[in-house]
Amino acid sequence: MEPRDPGGQPAFVLVRPQMGENIGAAARAMWNFGLDRMRVVGPRDGWPNERAVALASGAGRLLDEAGLFDRVEEAVADCTYVFATTARERGLTKPVVTPERAMQQARAITAEGGKVAVLFGPERAGLENADIALANAIVSVPVNPAFPSLNLAQCVLLTAYEWRRETVEAPPEVMEMAKTEFATGLEIEKLGDHFEERLEEAGFFFPELKAEGMKLNLRNMWSRLPLTRADVQVLHGMLRQMVRWAEKRRDG
Repeated sequence: MEPRDPGGQPAFVLVRPQMGENIGAAARAMWNFGLDRMRVVGPRDGWPNERAVALASGAGRLLDEAGLFDRVEEAVADCTYVFATTARERGLTKPVVTPERAMQQARAITAEGGKVAVLFGPERAGLENADIALANAIVSVPVNPAFPSLNLAQCVLLTAYEWRRETVEAPPEVMEMAKTEFATGLEIEKLGDHFEERLEEAGFFFPELKAEGMKLNLRNMWSRLPLTRADVQVLHGMLRQMVRWAEKRRDG
């Protein structure tokens, strides 16, 4: 699936990340959803980071091309709108949005030629108020209040997923057809006929007074089931085999 807005995308800014593993995992999460603009501010263990490379796996290119900055101000200097992710109240007057809403806004801004950044704080305590003061809005995830802390890579993945949802046409549900197709109305009707015939022979429709209602319920059941042609063939085969088994047992 191709993005609806292939030109612009937000930059994900990792602010003072502490573990190379989390940087690498964040790179993988970004690339999973088609994002490749990573910026790193003051990584604790230096840069480049071997542990980050090891965890990035197939997303190592993001680390090779990542921008390295000493200060957050430098990392967002070219951006027209900045989001800051945090799980805690900060006492700052800012719009607070969900990741979904943030990425809706990011898509609209980048579609108009703007540049968006999303700040992600260090693992231990998250962003500082001085970092958040640079942002236009706060992204808050509706997590369990008894355990609000999100791993850095988890937060990156969640936000990247919401970006992908906003930029790629993805139906909420599809049916994976395994080399078959849905049965036609005529095929369903013939299956119903076959079942009624066999059930009639077995004396299922009893008492006679209720037979029509029972047949109607069966027909209604078939119409509710999303049967494929393969399903119909299997059900026909089951009925035929039961008849053969009964005849064999009777003759034996």
